[in-house]
Amino acid sequence: MQKVTIHLETLSCPSCIQKIENAVKGLNGIEKDSVKVLFNASKVKANFDSEAVTIETIEKAIEDLGYPVIKSKVKAVA
Repeated sequence: MQKVTIHLETLSCPSCIQKIENAVKGLNGIEKDSVKVLFNASKVKANFDSEAVTIETIEKAIEDLGYPVIKSKVKAVA
């Protein structure tokens, strides 16, 4: 299991949180309970199984909603 923190361009509406959360939770390999969208920080955090889903797939799901990804940081979950 790995943990990703994805930095987005500034989020402008609270309803964006639900859209992004649902898109990320809908991906195979995402630990559903770990998905958090931090509105004020414009970040998405989630734990994922790197054998089931790639960071590129997670980023694409967010970008397909119209939210540009600035950068991502992946760490192993201890």
